[in-house]
Amino acid sequence: MANDKKNIKEKKPKFSPYWIYGVIIVVFLGFQLLGGNSFESSKNITTSEFFKYAKDNDVERVVVINRRIANVYLTDEAQDKEIHKRSKPQTFIPSTTKLPNYKFEIGDLQNFENDLKAIGKYDIYSLETDENHLGDFLISLLPFILLIGVWIFIMRRMSGGAGGGGGGQIFNIGKSKAKLFDQNTDVKTTFKDVAGLEGAKEEVQEIVDFLKYPEKYTTLGGKIPKGALLVGPPGTGKTLLARAVAGEAKVPFFSLSGSDFVEMFVGVGASRVRDLFKQAKEKSPSIIFIDEIDAIGRARGKNAMSGSNDERENTLNQLLTEMDGFGTNANVIVLAATNRADILDKALMRAGRFDRQIFVDLPDLRERKEIFEVHLRPLKKSKDLDTDFLAKQTPGFSGADIANVCNEAALIAARNGKKMVDKQDFLDAVDRIIGGLEKKNKIITPSEKKAVAYHEAGHATVSWMLEHAAPLVKVTIVPRGRSLGAAWYLPEERLIVRPEQMLDEMCAALGGRAAEKVIFDKISTGALSDLEKVTKQARAMVTIYGLSDKIGNLTYYDSSGQSEYGFTKPYSEETAELIDKEISSIIEEQYQRAIKILEENKDKLTELAEVLLEKEVIFKDNLEKIFGKRTFEKEEEQITKEEQETTEK
Repeated sequence: MANDKKNIKEKKPKFSPYWIYGVIIVVFLGFQLLGGNSFESSKNITTSEFFKYAKDNDVERVVVINRRIANVYLTDEAQDKEIHKRSKPQTFIPSTTKLPNYKFEIGDLQNFENDLKAIGKYDIYSLETDENHLGDFLISLLPFILLIGVWIFIMRRMSGGAGGGGGGQIFNIGKSKAKLFDQNTDVKTTFKDVAGLEGAKEEVQEIVDFLKYPEKYTTLGGKIPKGALLVGPPGTGKTLLARAVAGEAKVPFFSLSGSDFVEMFVGVGASRVRDLFKQAKEKSPSIIFIDEIDAIGRARGKNAMSGSNDERENTLNQLLTEMDGFGTNANVIVLAATNRADILDKALMRAGRFDRQIFVDLPDLRERKEIFEVHLRPLKKSKDLDTDFLAKQTPGFSGADIANVCNEAALIAARNGKKMVDKQDFLDAVDRIIGGLEKKNKIITPSEKKAVAYHEAGHATVSWMLEHAAPLVKVTIVPRGRSLGAAWYLPEERLIVRPEQMLDEMCAALGGRAAEKVIFDKISTGALSDLEKVTKQARAMVTIYGLSDKIGNLTYYDSSGQSEYGFTKPYSEETAELIDKEISSIIEEQYQRAIKILEENKDKLTELAEVLLEKEVIFKDNLEKIFGKRTFEKEEEQITKEEQETTEK
C-alpha cells in the first residue's frame, strides 16, 4: 500500500497544450465584455471630414477618449445617407451598446474645443477616460501570443507529442528517443524464440554473457567488444535477435531506429546521439541497439549535392566519436542492424567501433524446420503435419516469410471452415504468397486458354528433360496474381552454381515461348517474365560471374556499392557491344535448344497440354505417367541403391 501511495504521489498529470488556447480565448472574451469596444473596428476619418459632418447636422455626439481619440456617433437619419452607408462599425461579438461610426485623432484638445465652439456644436462634445489600458495592451499582444502558442504546439509535436512530460518536454527535441528495457521491463522474447541462426545467436549470447560475467573474460586479458553489426537480407531475424538480447540481458537495453536521429533542425541528430550515450554511460553496463543504421551511417562524401555541413554527416561524425573517440565508454556495447552494409561508411565498420560483423543469412533446410516449429506453436494443426515437408517446400524463404506462410495457412483453413490447419492449407498459402490470389472468375477466351496451356506445358516438358533444371512440383493454368498460368518448381539449394546449371534453368524458362513457336508457329507477350529472368541470368553470367569465354575472367561487379566509376560504365563502348552480343547469343542458343527438345517430344507436349486444359492443375505424377521417370533420376536411384548394398555388406 505504501508503494502504491508513493506511486500515486509521483504520478504527474498529463500536460496538454490545448489549455493554452482555452485561456487565450477566455481572456479574449473577458476583455471584450469588460473592456467594451476593444474588438470593434470603426472607420477612420480626418478632422476636416468630422467638422463637415458636424456642420451638416449628421453627428449626434462626439466622445473624446483619454484626450486623444474622438469617437463619432451619427444620428439615425444620417446613417441612412449614401455617404455614411459604410460607416457601420464592425465587431466580432454582438454588443448591446451603440458603437461609434467613426474615429479620429484630435491633436490638441484645446484647439479642438475652440473649433467646436466656433461652429456652434460644443453641446455634442463630451470627454471620457478609458481605464482599460491593460486590456488594450494585452489585445495588442494577441497576435504574438497566438504565434507563440502555435510554435509551442509544433515543437511539442516534433518532440514526441503532447502529454506525459509536462511543460519541460517542449524543449526535449534534442533528447534521445531510445526506449529503455531493463530487468523491470516485461520483454517476452528470448533466445528460445529465435530458431536457426545458430552462429549469430552464439556471438550475440557471448556479448550478453560478457556483460553479465565480465571477470570470466577479463581475467585472461580480454576486452569487451565495442559493437556488433547484424547484416543480412530483410526478414532474416536481425531485429528479432536484438529483441531476444533485450529479453535475456539483465542490463539496461536502449532500442531505437536510425531514423530517430534524423530531424529538420540543424544539430538535433548529433545532440540525440550525445544524449543517448550519456544515458547509456549512466546505466552501464548497458547495450544500445540501433535498427536500420544505414539511415545515418551512409558513406560520407558520396552525395555531390550535399556540402560538408550536411546534417546526416554531422550525426554520423558524432556517432563515430561516441563509439571510439578520445573519451572512453566503459561497458557500453552498440548493436546495430542493416541490410545495406555495402553503403555504410568505412570509418563506422572498422575494428574498435563495430568489432564484429555477424552475417544473418537466409535459413537452410534444417533452420527452416526449426522456424516452422516456432511459428506452428500457436496454431491448431493436424497431427500428421510434417514439418520436414514444409521446410522442403519453402526454399529461399526468410523467417518473416515462414511466419507469413503459417499465418496465411491458418486464415485459409478458417475461410474453408476447417477446425485444424492441414498440409493442403500450407501448400495453398505458399502458392498465395509466391503467385498471388487465384482469379478463377477471370474472363479468358478459349484460344488464350489454349495458348497458356501449351506455354506452361512447354515449361514442364523442357524442365523434365533437362538434368540440372529444378524439379517440377505442379503446373496450373488458373490465373493467379498478374500471371495467367504458372509452373511451380522446387529449386535445389546450391552454395555454388555451375554454368551448365544456369544454362539448363534458362532453357527451361524459355520453354514456354518455344512451345508457342512449335505448336502455333507464333509467339506472344506471355513470356515477358521469362525473358526478364533469362536476360538477368545471362547478364550476370557475362558481367558478374565471368562465365563467358568471349569476355573472359572479368567481373564488373562492385561489392562495396561505392564504385569509383560513378554513373559511367566500367568498360569501353567496344566491350559494351561485345557484352550485348554475348548475352543475346547465350539466350538465343538456349531458345533454339528448347525448340529442339519440344520438337522431339511434340506428341507428349500435346498430350500434357490436353490434360492441363481438362484438369487446369497437374502435378509431378501426371508428368511421370506421360514422360516416365527422368533418366538422371533413375541413375541417381541406382547409385544410391548400390551404395546402400555396399554399406550393408
